[in-house]
Amino acid sequence: MRGWQVHENGDPDDVLTWHEDIPEPVPGPGQVAVRVHAAACNFPDILACQGKYQEKPPLPFVPGMEVAGEVVAVGEGARFAVGDRVVGLPVLGHGGYAEVTLLPDDATFRWPEGMTPAQAAGLLITYQTGWCALTHRGQLKEGETLLVHAAAGGVGTAAVQLGKALGAHVIGTAGGAEKCAVAKSVGCDEVVDYRDADLVAAVKDLTGGRGADVIYDPVGGDVFDASRRIAAFEGRILVIGFAGGRIADAPTNHVLIKNYSVVGVHWGYYRTMNPALIQPWQDALEDLWGKGLVEPLVGAELPLTEVKEALRRLGSRGTVGKVVLVP
Repeated sequence: MRGWQVHENGDPDDVLTWHEDIPEPVPGPGQVAVRVHAAACNFPDILACQGKYQEKPPLPFVPGMEVAGEVVAVGEGARFAVGDRVVGLPVLGHGGYAEVTLLPDDATFRWPEGMTPAQAAGLLITYQTGWCALTHRGQLKEGETLLVHAAAGGVGTAAVQLGKALGAHVIGTAGGAEKCAVAKSVGCDEVVDYRDADLVAAVKDLTGGRGADVIYDPVGGDVFDASRRIAAFEGRILVIGFAGGRIADAPTNHVLIKNYSVVGVHWGYYRTMNPALIQPWQDALEDLWGKGLVEPLVGAELPLTEVKEALRRLGSRGTVGKVVLVP
């Protein structure tokens, strides 16, 4: 099969190599081989190439951690059959940046009816993370104020839609008029352009000085520092990731004085520690899709051969919605 491999760690531009003759993966017990219809790009794909992600596949490996496709072969005991349309997270090292990938049973789910390949590919990680964060870790309640940072990106647009579905008042942050318009279009009640406004002052003004009950932060760094200043009494800052590059400190004296919580959200860890939660969360997301309350936003759809360009755009934080590759 054709696809991309990483033979040494480094920046994707330098270490991703295209091959025409990668052996197709053979499913083992509880696994399925899937012909990829679409593969979503995620920031951890960049980290995996660099060798900085928490899970480090042995070299060489095929990156790409989220796909939608059709089952073409099954291992013993697999839940799905040849011909089934599925979404899932590939087996470590057998990623989605190739024509065929390998999915484990516990990370394979049915492709929701009516979703395009690109939408289906971009559903699992961002929406599962959002649902886990907002309902399980953040305990977001109807009527509360949710602040979503980077609200025009793939992670942010999912959180905005889920927050609205849960009955929250949603404030988004984004940089520039185009991204602010995207954030507004997916459901934000108000949007703060952090390029033109003081983020802390703007959020305090929008909340009457109270601050946000739940803050969804996939950026970290300076954004987290600002979030500490605009967390409401008994607010919850959800640490989703560090797309901004800097891992911020959380001074415990400030946490104590203001009486807010800093809550880590590592959705993938639930697959190890409490996997029974994953399918019910997926069922809830399918129900929201069926009711028209969520719709994955695909900002760019590129051919598989342009993976370097796709990751370059993602790494520069210049994208909106999900960036998806199509073989």
